[in-house]
Amino acid sequence: MAKEIKLKLKEGDIAPAFTAETNGGGKVSLADFKGRNVILYFYPKDNTPGCTKEACTFRDHFADFRKKGAVVLGVSPDPVKSHNKFVEKFTLPFTLLADVDKKIVEAYGVWGEKRFMGRKYLGVYR
Repeated sequence: MAKEIKLKLKEGDIAPAFTAETNGGGKVSLADFKGRNVILYFYPKDNTPGCTKEACTFRDHFADFRKKGAVVLGVSPDPVKSHNKFVEKFTLPFTLLADVDKKIVEAYGVWGEKRFMGRKYLGVYR
């Protein structure tokens, strides 16, 4: 049975501000997208089965999101170098944010205790 996660933010809350390095070597802030719809998705690790499936699903529906004026941003604790390889390998058309210090995942309440095969560890909630 999956553990229920109580997220820090609720619908209607103001999204916490952030600035992060991106794949390709740039930087982006949430404020850069003021007035636009932003799909901010969190994932544990580049090039892992579940995270790859999730990223490729966003890739496969990217044109639909763009038609609606939405911006897609993926966030994980992986460094820019890892993101660059992930984007290239799977031809991801959206930006990935490197949250190596975990400030974004903590601000959004998606960093916490997880379990896998009886082992507890800290990680990113999808």
